[in-house]
Amino acid sequence: MYKKILTAVNEHLNSEVTARYAMNLARICGARLYLCFVAEKEMTASTINRAKEAVKRIFLEAEKIGIEIEAITETGDPVRKVGELVRGERIDIVFASTRKEDIERRFFAGTIARRLSLSLPCSMAIVRVVHTGRIHPKEILVPLKARIDHVEERAYFTAKIAQAFGSEVFIFHSPETVSKFFHGEIHLTPIEWAENLPKDISDFMEHMKRYRIAHAGRSVPGSIGRMITIEAFSKRHDLIIMGARQRSMLSSILKGNPVEEVLRNTPCDLIILKPRREG
Repeated sequence: MYKKILTAVNEHLNSEVTARYAMNLARICGARLYLCFVAEKEMTASTINRAKEAVKRIFLEAEKIGIEIEAITETGDPVRKVGELVRGERIDIVFASTRKEDIERRFFAGTIARRLSLSLPCSMAIVRVVHTGRIHPKEILVPLKARIDHVEERAYFTAKIAQAFGSEVFIFHSPETVSKFFHGEIHLTPIEWAENLPKDISDFMEHMKRYRIAHAGRSVPGSIGRMITIEAFSKRHDLIIMGARQRSMLSSILKGNPVEEVLRNTPCDLIILKPRREG
C-alpha cells in the first residue's frame, strides 16, 4: 500500500524522531523514503544547519539498514513545496511532527502540520512526540469508534508499525452510549470482541489476525478523549495511533474533538493518521 513515504524534517528534535517512525515504516514496507527540508526565508543560518545535520543523520541511518532513500532541500513555503513534491513523486503518505507549542492553539490551527493535512492528496501521519529518546513502542493503543472510515488502511498502517517494532496492539473502544453496547468495563478475548462489537471493529481485528499481530481489546464507557488518555497513562502504553478525517479537522475549530483532546494530553507518543481517500 505504501511504496513512497515522505517525512518533513526541520531543526527541531521531534521532527527527527518523527522521521524515524517514517523510516521504520519504510523499512517494513520496502518503500522508498524521501527526507524533505524546506528552508523558510526568515530562517537563520544556524537553524538551517541544524536541520541539514538532522537530514544527514537520518539519511545515513536509513542507508545503513538498506532503505532506498532520497534527501531533498528546498527554499520557500513548506506547505507549497511539500505539496509539489507529493504530487510530482506520487507520494503515498507524508509524516510531519507537531510541537508542544503548536498544540496550545486550537487543534494546532495555522501550523504547517495542520495545513499539510488539509491540503495534501495523500495520506498524512501527524506525530506528537512526547519521549525524544530511542523509539521502541512495545504496546500500541489503538482507539476505535463504532464506525471506522478506511478500515483497511487504518489496519495496514497499525500492523506495519507494530511489525516494525515488534509491538502488541491494544484496541480500545469507549462507547458514547453505554446501554447501546456494554454496561461497565468489559474485558474480552479477540474472538469475543468479534462476536459483540460493531462490524468495523471486528473487521479491524480480522486484519490484525491476518497480519499476525498480537492484539487484545477492551471497552470502557465514558468521555472518549479523556478515557483514551487515562487508558494510555494507566496501562503505560508507549504509542497511540488514532484516525482522523479531514471533515473532523475542519469542524474542530467550531466544536470539541477527541483527537484534539488526546493531542493536548497524551502521556506517550501519538500518531494521528488521516487516510488517503476521504469518503
